[in-house]
Amino acid sequence: MIYQRQWREYVAAIRFAAVLGLFFGLSAGAVMLKPPLVGALFGAVSAVTDFSVGMALIGAMEILLPHTVLGRRLLARPFLVVVLVKALGYLAVVGLVIGGRLGPAVVGLLGGAQVASRILEQIDAAFPRGLIVVFAALVTFLLVVLRHASQIIGEQSFRDIMRGRYHRPRSEERFFLFVDVVGSTPVAERLGPHAVHRYLDRVFRIASDPVDEHYGEVFQYVGDEMVVTWTLAEGRQEARPLACLFAIEAALAAAAPDFEREFGTVPKVRAALHAGEVVTGEIGGSRRAIVFHGDVMNTTSRIENATRELGRNFLVSEEALTRLDDASGYSPEDLGQHQLRGREAMVRLYTVRKI
Repeated sequence: MIYQRQWREYVAAIRFAAVLGLFFGLSAGAVMLKPPLVGALFGAVSAVTDFSVGMALIGAMEILLPHTVLGRRLLARPFLVVVLVKALGYLAVVGLVIGGRLGPAVVGLLGGAQVASRILEQIDAAFPRGLIVVFAALVTFLLVVLRHASQIIGEQSFRDIMRGRYHRPRSEERFFLFVDVVGSTPVAERLGPHAVHRYLDRVFRIASDPVDEHYGEVFQYVGDEMVVTWTLAEGRQEARPLACLFAIEAALAAAAPDFEREFGTVPKVRAALHAGEVVTGEIGGSRRAIVFHGDVMNTTSRIENATRELGRNFLVSEEALTRLDDASGYSPEDLGQHQLRGREAMVRLYTVRKI
């Protein structure tokens, strides 16, 4: 399933590429080509075309590929294999666009065929086509490596580390959603550890798209459990943590026939949502990570344990529910105050269903 946020990011990436191409083409064309004014116009039209079409094709591959059988098989391969195959595919796009002179061809169609031909001679004299493609290949490879490296630690965490957002610890309010895969132990006993690894990997891959769509961040995977978090500002809008969980359930339900065919079972999830203040900061030496410290994490874990005791698949604390905006599409049921294991203070819990 391809989500609206992916399409929005896709359109935004093409728009960014077009703007980047405009500035690059204007400046490079005015400096390197003669006469400067004609060179600037030629460079602008050519670069906007090349950058936009290249980004459109590469972006489409990046969005669509993971949702195909071929894409899933590729992403199951080792890191270096995935990077090399993607880099070669994207290089083919770059070679087609740049090597095929798509931008200059557009200039020719707009009525400047003679001008395009004359300026292309200047470009070929200064920058041979092969050199441009080689340079583009290196840039493409580095970008693919960077993207996949960021996915190892999480794209949001990667951006936060690069920006130094949590280089100094800071207090902030966050939502935490613990999602537990029900029945993974019987699957392991029946199919063995290798099969249960594939089973959980499939579940978490399917769940990752709804998490991304609802602006969540996967903090960690612990056994058969996934921990998702939002800052208060990110999560409160449109009751995103609630919407995320129900979207995960819908995505897993849509994939049920595939799970039944391969594993002989359909995954179900239990979940707990809580919110409160944590201290967020970077830790570690040879491996840096962003972590959260505070009672909120322990309490969310205890609430998740309470789903078994109360016979409910989804529990939400009062602290989380009162921090959500626009939750009119959901119906909470007050389950009263509960004494959670290891806590003195009582916690009011709700179960929530989608209307």
